[in-house]
Amino acid sequence: MISTVKLILEIILQRCLDIYMTKYKEYVGRMLENNKELFDGFRELHDRYALDQEKYQEEFNKEGEKVSVVIREWEDKLCRQSEKAGYASFTSSLAEKFQSEVKKVFPLIDHVGLITRPFTIKKITL
Repeated sequence: MISTVKLILEIILQRCLDIYMTKYKEYVGRMLENNKELFDGFRELHDRYALDQEKYQEEFNKEGEKVSVVIREWEDKLCRQSEKAGYASFTSSLAEKFQSEVKKVFPLIDHVGLITRPFTIKKITL
């Protein structure tokens, strides 16, 4: 009897987790749709940046900061909803899945904020 109840509870928990694990994809889609103008502009810059990182780094950092704020807001919304439902222990993995879904759309999003300096080697004089 106890093992049956335990099995039923595990199945219910897994189904609840499945619902929340697909929620992150829904949230990414809603985020992109609700901020379409911002993300469309960033998509163009992201593509140019992928071709010439040195040339577009400063502009990429500036626009990427705005995009990062929106991404963090939506990640927080998703995690708050999960915590309210009683799944606080799973929010870190949910946040990671959300970020990985964002990286599928913008693979170079982690480059936002990079500071590049020209590389030089000092000559040794004898």
